Amino acid sequence: MALKTKGLLVVFSGPSGSGKDTVLAELKKRPVNIKQSISMTTRPMRDGEVDGVDYYFTDVQSFEKLIEEDYFLEYVKYGENYYGTPKKKIMELMDEGVNVVLKIEVEGGGNVRKVFPEAVSIFIVPPSIEALKSRLMGRGTESEETFRQRIEIAQTELKRAAEYDYVVINDDLLVCADDVCDIIKAEAHRYKNMKCLVDTMI
Repeated sequence: MALKTKGLLVVFSGPSGSGKDTVLAELKKRPVNIKQSISMTTRPMRDGEVDGVDYYFTDVQSFEKLIEEDYFLEYVKYGENYYGTPKKKIMELMDEGVNVVLKIEVEGGGNVRKVFPEAVSIFIVPPSIEALKSRLMGRGTESEETFRQRIEIAQTELKRAAEYDYVVINDDLLVCADDVCDIIKAEAHRYKNMKCLVDTMI
């Protein structure tokens, strides 16, 4: 029986409206053995969210104590709220051969790559800025000012796509999910990830 290889850490980013959640939901149906990492945050829980499913929800004091204990792979602060990626569970899953996906903002993605440079980074983009605007406008949940701010943030984030290993266009959901799946499969077969198996045969 072949030895089990270590799983990948996949940084998954893209501007709001690029369809990251939809792509991830489709990707979970594919044979790539992935599990999405759950982040911790100090922001209030929103309607419909479940603690331990959408996020681990905590308070600022507890979060800052965990920072001191080196609990996070990375963390950032947006406004008054912290967001962080717990380290231990990710490492355990990867040791079990699971590919762990971090759906994360661009700033957090940069922090992950600094401390874990072997991570595979994928940036999801819409087919055009017009498509992005249409998707955000279609939500119908934001004021005109908030909509304008989101577009400005998205354009700023798009400029940082060059920091990522791969850029995948989300025009057709199934094609996009196929492309991401192919990337993960190919990365899993890089020599550095297969070395432990090859070494047993030498």
